[in-house]
Amino acid sequence: MADQPNQEKGGGKRAALYVRMSTDHQQYSIDNQEATILTYAAVNNFNIVQRYVDPGKSGLRLGGRDALRSLIEDAQSGRASFSVLLVYDISRWGRFQDADESAYYEFICKRAGIAVHYCAEQFANDGSLLATILKGMKRAMAAEFSRELSVKVHEGQIRLSKLGFRRGGTPGYGLRRMLVDDNGRPKMILEFGQEKNLQIDRVVLVAGPPHEVEVVREIFRMFVRDRTPPSYIARILNQQNIPNAWGNPWTTNNVFKLLKNESYIGNLVYNKTTCKLKSNRRPNPPAMWIRAEGAFERILDTDLFYAAQRTFENPWTFTNNELLDYLTAMLCVNGRVSATLIKARKCGPSITTYYMHFGKLSNAYHAIGYFSARSSTVVGDPLYRSQRPKRPRQRSSMWKHSSFRYLA
Repeated sequence: MADQPNQEKGGGKRAALYVRMSTDHQQYSIDNQEATILTYAAVNNFNIVQRYVDPGKSGLRLGGRDALRSLIEDAQSGRASFSVLLVYDISRWGRFQDADESAYYEFICKRAGIAVHYCAEQFANDGSLLATILKGMKRAMAAEFSRELSVKVHEGQIRLSKLGFRRGGTPGYGLRRMLVDDNGRPKMILEFGQEKNLQIDRVVLVAGPPHEVEVVREIFRMFVRDRTPPSYIARILNQQNIPNAWGNPWTTNNVFKLLKNESYIGNLVYNKTTCKLKSNRRPNPPAMWIRAEGAFERILDTDLFYAAQRTFENPWTFTNNELLDYLTAMLCVNGRVSATLIKARKCGPSITTYYMHFGKLSNAYHAIGYFSARSSTVVGDPLYRSQRPKRPRQRSSMWKHSSFRYLA
């Protein structure tokens, strides 16, 4: 954020200061930087008229650093009311992995006639060969510091994950985060949005409220036993006014993630994705996953969980007899079968599944001995087929993809 304090009395060049700290836990970092800058300003007779502050912002990229963006915009547009910029040290621009990026922002200021002073560095930023060499080294060192720190932090997270401690993120519906001390003694349940305060504390997963645990079990039973598609499961939960883990309506993606979550059988899985050094998140191959089995008490039967995983791996699990049983039951209840009734079902096979097994719906109807006036006419009367109006073909190659079995 950019602040404009009241201008101090006295002479001296008009100056602005820019400060940044990496995390919200560095509560004194901003004050320490400002104290050094104010001392430097007093010694060199600079009059600070504006402050640019980025609290709790990573220096790995420009995104989210509103104060630095505002500083650059003021310099480029000519709106800057100062001719000197005071910065604590070179790393405050950022620990960019491309060392030239921080040099670029300094160049923008210099091009606008704003001199940049590094208040805690042991050399003057005077454009000399020595200053140029030292600045290049400092920028490379800042980037290397981030890389080394990233490796150390990741190794520590892997070690803690192997011990069964949760490394962040929402636990999943029906689970809660329990804060424990360094001896494993429970301290409290962390609510949504709460974080641990002491570095020596750890987080494990425990069962949530009984009604949520029962909802999780019922979701798995519907998917495995009743073959209910995730989209229908989400619809049923929303009809029953059951919110998801964030208090929002369920989506198909929420159900998919729940059915894949090994936490329900007591396993902790870490390193499934990576976004090191603020890069775009991308999945890791399963060989890189860190899995701690039996890290905490399970709330779901293991056989039921792995039955759900087999269903994902073998999407076309219906046999011809099972498909015909569904149609027979529909005929007994409704007195007829049709595509509309198949689509209206909240569980069971979709129209796509019948096409994959029987070629067309009428073949499946005839297999259970059902011959409607429309189906018998369409199948047996070529004249009717030649006289009926042609309609554009609606089905595309996407219907062949297994994930579209839930469209119905």
